Amino acid sequence: MNWSGLKGLHRKLDGMVLWLPRQRGILLKWATVVIVAVLLVSCYVCTKKSVILLVDGNETVVHTFAGTVGGVLAENGITLLDKDEVEPSLESSLQDDMVVTVKHALDLTITVDGGTIPVRTMAQQVGDVLAEYGIVAGPNDEVTPVKEAPVSPGMIIRIARVRVDTIESNVPIDYKTKKQYTVKIPTGDSRVAQEGKRGTERQIWQVTYKDDQEVNRHLAYKEVIEPAVDRVVMVGSGMVVSRGGENIRYSETMDMLATGYTYTGNNTASGTSPHYGVAAVDPSVIKMGTRFYVEGYGYATALDRGGAIKGRRIDLFFESYNEAIRWGTRNVKVYIMD
Repeated sequence: MNWSGLKGLHRKLDGMVLWLPRQRGILLKWATVVIVAVLLVSCYVCTKKSVILLVDGNETVVHTFAGTVGGVLAENGITLLDKDEVEPSLESSLQDDMVVTVKHALDLTITVDGGTIPVRTMAQQVGDVLAEYGIVAGPNDEVTPVKEAPVSPGMIIRIARVRVDTIESNVPIDYKTKKQYTVKIPTGDSRVAQEGKRGTERQIWQVTYKDDQEVNRHLAYKEVIEPAVDRVVMVGSGMVVSRGGENIRYSETMDMLATGYTYTGNNTASGTSPHYGVAAVDPSVIKMGTRFYVEGYGYATALDRGGAIKGRRIDLFFESYNEAIRWGTRNVKVYIMD
């Protein structure tokens, strides 16, 4: 038996016995390290979340370790002010693939009643903003932009207070001064035949005010309570014309169209029976009762009127039909006498 071989084998076995415990300790340590690393990676993977931030319609995907909605907003520098909205709530636990929606309110300005009001709102239309802040626009008030207009950042909403007042007053009516020429007083002289007197008119005005400033005034109604009385001044006329060897003093001349008429069986409009020297006139041109001289006819007095006698036209009476026919229709000069 080879004892030297046995000794060598003994030494090899003895070496393996000594090596095996040491190798198991090293493996145990490495296994522990691997397990801890796996646990850490697992915790990391489990803790980290993917979240969708939808801020004022803009979408962003973020990765976070935050535990609440408020935490992820703070991480991303998203601040919330008065009337801003967030969904879910800030205290909600954050979940993987969660959608967090943030809507910021808009800053606007309202000018009304002489003042400026800064406002912050989530309202969509101008009318809703006014309702939110308890501002009532009257039926005549002007809102700019209109109540149905959409709200936009930095918008200025203006309200003009409009009111319509009814104002009633009595106002004076000035009298007019009229001159009447006469041959009864010396040429160039004058005298007041009638003093003028102011009248009174009742007026009702609709007055529109915008922010207490008058912008429009409309006369809705007027009524003469007392008419004005004209002032009449008589002026001496030196106008003289010689006709048929007679000097005729007159105050005014008119070029007129003259026709002739005869008996109709009716009295004149003034009630007198028709006769030579009676003339039918338009009272708006020659007053009834006025005396005048007609070239080719002679003296006449305005005592009648007719439906066809309008404007500068006169109808002269003749005693017979033939005389009226011979007169026909002609242009004449008429001298108005006093």
